Amino acid sequence: MLGLLRGEEARLALKPQPGTADLADLADHMAESGLPVELTVEGATRPLPPGVDLTVYRIVQEALTNALKHAAPTTAHVVLHYDDQSVHVSVRDTGQAGGSGGTSANRVGHGLIGMHERVGLYGGTLEAAAAPETGFTVTARLPLQTDQRWSAACSSMIRPSCAAVSTPFWTVRTTSR
Repeated sequence: MLGLLRGEEARLALKPQPGTADLADLADHMAESGLPVELTVEGATRPLPPGVDLTVYRIVQEALTNALKHAAPTTAHVVLHYDDQSVHVSVRDTGQAGGSGGTSANRVGHGLIGMHERVGLYGGTLEAAAAPETGFTVTARLPLQTDQRWSAACSSMIRPSCAAVSTPFWTVRTTSR
């Protein structure tokens, strides 16, 4: 009943979390903000576990936001690839360093750390690095089936016990941007 009284704000609060089905809308939104995005989906699409689905979306969102903030005029390419055992996502921008947000060499922001932590929760891997010629690439792989030790420790909520069973899932490999 309170939701009806609160109106639109309450409806927005109850909106489901975004996922891979919302990537086209995200690409459109980024294009409206000045970052043209090409989205490619490869492989047989399938429903993903909700946490993995949200993680893929948030990785793309953060990588595109970083491109918009830190790369000079650029375009971005997002590839979402499904295979039998995992989902891969790659976000590559074509810009040069020096966008309006400014960065310093070898700086790791909270966004990259957050991406690494999200991927690690599901036993995946993430790499973020300057592309060979221009631009920056963020690539993540998330398994569709998690390790049994991981699932048992972290099945219902993120808990401190998860750290005890996880293995290192990332290394920071950044270059000037």
